[in-house]
Amino acid sequence: MSTVNCRKVDLSSDSDCADLLHLLRTYAQDDMGGGEDLAPFVKENLVAELRKRAALVHAFIASVEGEPAGLAICFEGFSTFACAPLLNIHDFITSPAFRRRGVGSALLHFVEEDARRWGCCKLTLEVLTGNAAAKSLYVTHGFGSYELDPAVGHAVFWQKKLT
Repeated sequence: MSTVNCRKVDLSSDSDCADLLHLLRTYAQDDMGGGEDLAPFVKENLVAELRKRAALVHAFIASVEGEPAGLAICFEGFSTFACAPLLNIHDFITSPAFRRRGVGSALLHFVEEDARRWGCCKLTLEVLTGNAAAKSLYVTHGFGSYELDPAVGHAVFWQKKLT
C-alpha cells in the first residue's frame, strides 16, 4: 500500500492552487458533487477569491506517490456556545482512482490535527444522506449528527440561494 502524504495548501503557490482546482473539479463532476464541471466563472476566479480570504481558509491536499489524491477545503468559523473557533470542512473529496486506499482517512486525520493546533473546539461538515461511503468514513472518525437535546431532534443543514 502506498504512503499518503498530506500537506496544507499554500494559497500563494500556483502549483498548489492548480492541484486544488483540479481536485475540486473532479469533485464537482462526481455524482456526489453534482455531476457537472465547475462554471467557467468559478474556474477563473476561485483561487483569487480564496486568496482574499486566506486568513479563514484552511485547505489540505493528500498525495499518493506525488499525485494529488484528496482535497479538503475548510473555513474557520466560531462557536458562540463554546466561545472558540471551529473548522468547517466545506469540500472533501478522494479522487476516484484513489478511493479505498486510506486517502480520506489520512486527510481527515491531518485536518483534525491542524484544527487542534489552531485551538478549534470542533470540526463540522455536511454529507449527503445517500453518500454511504462518506458517512461511513465520517462515523469512523467520530462524526455524528448534531443535537442539543434528543427531545427536540437533530440539526439539519438548510440553504437559501441568493444568486
